[in-house]
Amino acid sequence: MSAVIIPARIGSTRFPAKVLALIDGVPMVVLTAMQAVQSKADKVIVTSDSEEVLNLFKDIKEVSTVLTSSEIPTGTDRVASIAKSINDDVIINLQSDEPFIDYKLIDQLIDELEVDSSNFKMITAATLFKDINDVSNPSYVKVIFDIHNIALYFSRSVIPYNRDNIEGVSYYKHIGIYGYRRDFLFWILSLPRTSLEISENLEQLRVLESGHNIKVIKTDYNPISVDTEEDLIIANKYSKSIRGK
Repeated sequence: MSAVIIPARIGSTRFPAKVLALIDGVPMVVLTAMQAVQSKADKVIVTSDSEEVLNLFKDIKEVSTVLTSSEIPTGTDRVASIAKSINDDVIINLQSDEPFIDYKLIDQLIDELEVDSSNFKMITAATLFKDINDVSNPSYVKVIFDIHNIALYFSRSVIPYNRDNIEGVSYYKHIGIYGYRRDFLFWILSLPRTSLEISENLEQLRVLESGHNIKVIKTDYNPISVDTEEDLIIANKYSKSIRGK
């Protein structure tokens, strides 16, 4: 059994109430949830500290909602608080600012964790940067991984560093989606925050620093995440372009 849990906190430093922002007339969090509904997950749950957010789903029977405290520190903590009340073995943590997420990518993460979790209990995704100018932007998290697609490191800095400017170096953008085996999710949150996690402000580094693997699925899906009002303009243009096809 599997569940997609979408943490949708109303507060945002750079873009307050961004989960309510309209993309082609539809709140962003609703678009994200409806993409998840198309996946093979057995349930989709939106959790928020805002009744306004949850009320968006009162007439959408495919999506369950849970009100959680605004005091919960991270999205992972918010997901885990819901996971404790369900029995699903596979938990997908989907960020609410992924309104165009490919549901087939969600299926891939679920399949990987259901078929073989002996070497890894956590999974995420990455895609090649389409614009080389974006690689230096610290808002975009980069990831490098080994020949078995096991993550070596995540960073806001440029990795790998191309010292001699050789051609053909690949740069991968991390996508804001995680899959966990249920018990492993709780184990992560039992650990104290680590030095690299604090330095980069990336929760996944806690797992690597603790000696556990994170598998990375490579995908052609190129996310249009919404972190700023400028991103919202881009998202609306993209939505109109695919609607017109």
